[in-house]
Amino acid sequence: MGMNVNLTPQLEELVRAKVSSGLYTSASEVVREALRLMQEQDRLREVKLEELRREVRRGMDSGPSEAWQPDDIKARARARRTTKASAG
Repeated sequence: MGMNVNLTPQLEELVRAKVSSGLYTSASEVVREALRLMQEQDRLREVKLEELRREVRRGMDSGPSEAWQPDDIKARARARRTTKASAG
């Protein structure tokens, strides 16, 4: 199946440069590679999105949230640091 595609002058120059570099033998080959890369990028984006969804579900299933107490967190971290320094 043939297809005509209109490119901006910048993209047209990019395609020509890729062919001129010798990495590709034709404009069609450049476009096919670009589409394969776009497809792979879409697949990776979908994998990342699904992982994010799983993490959100895991968080939602972990139980009710607790109030965030920065002073308590700092105190526990300082206590751990003191304990490690004493043990070392």
